[in-house]
Amino acid sequence: MIVCVHHSLCAASRALRIQLAEKGLSFDLRAERPWERAPEFLRLNPAGEVPVLLDNAKIIAGGIPALEYVEEVYPEPTLLGSTPEHRAEVRRLVHWFFCKFETEVTRPIVGEKIGKRITGGGAPNSRSISAGRLNIHVHLDYIAWLMERRRWLAGETITLADMAAAAQLSLVDYAGEVPWTRHPEAKGWYARIKSRPSFRPILGDTLSGIYPPKHYVDLDF
Repeated sequence: MIVCVHHSLCAASRALRIQLAEKGLSFDLRAERPWERAPEFLRLNPAGEVPVLLDNAKIIAGGIPALEYVEEVYPEPTLLGSTPEHRAEVRRLVHWFFCKFETEVTRPIVGEKIGKRITGGGAPNSRSISAGRLNIHVHLDYIAWLMERRRWLAGETITLADMAAAAQLSLVDYAGEVPWTRHPEAKGWYARIKSRPSFRPILGDTLSGIYPPKHYVDLDF
C-alpha cells in the first residue's frame, strides 16, 4: 500500500499526488500538520516536512526524493523524460518551481495570507505579499516563453515540471492571487493540466474557514 503523508498547502505534496494519479497508482492520503511537530511524524521525517511517501515498509521523505523514487520504482509512464537531456531539463524546471517560485511567490503570498492564519503565525506582512505579486509576473512570462517553444513546459510530453509548476500556481490561485487575464499563454497551459483527471482531487482540497475564489475549481476559467 502507498500512503502520501501531506498537507494541502504544500506544493510538493500536491505534485506528488498528481504524479501518483498520472501513473494510475492507488494510494491513501494522510493529512499532517507539520508545524505541530508530532513525535510520530518526526519519526518518519526528522526534518518535520511533508510530503512523506510510505510504500509498504519503505519511507521516502521529502518532495524531490519522493518524486524521483516513484519514477524509479514505477517507471511507466515516464514523467521524468525519455533522454538524458530531457531529464536534465525536467529536473531544472522542477528545481525552478520548488525553489525559486516558492521562495519568490508562494511563500510571500500564500505563506502570509493563508499559512500564518492556519498556524497562528501573526499578521500577514503586506510588503512580502506585494513582492510576491510583482514576482509572479516574471514567472508567468517565463511559462509563456516556454509554451511558445514547446507543447509542455519541458518538451513535447507532460512531465514532473508541469506538475511542480501547476502545484505551486494552484496554491497561489487558491489565494486568489494569479493575474490570469494578463497572462493568457500561461492560463492556457494551466487550463490543460487543470482539466486532467489527476488534477481534479487537488481542486477539491479546502481549508476550514478559508475558501478559494469561484474560478478556482472552474475548468473553463
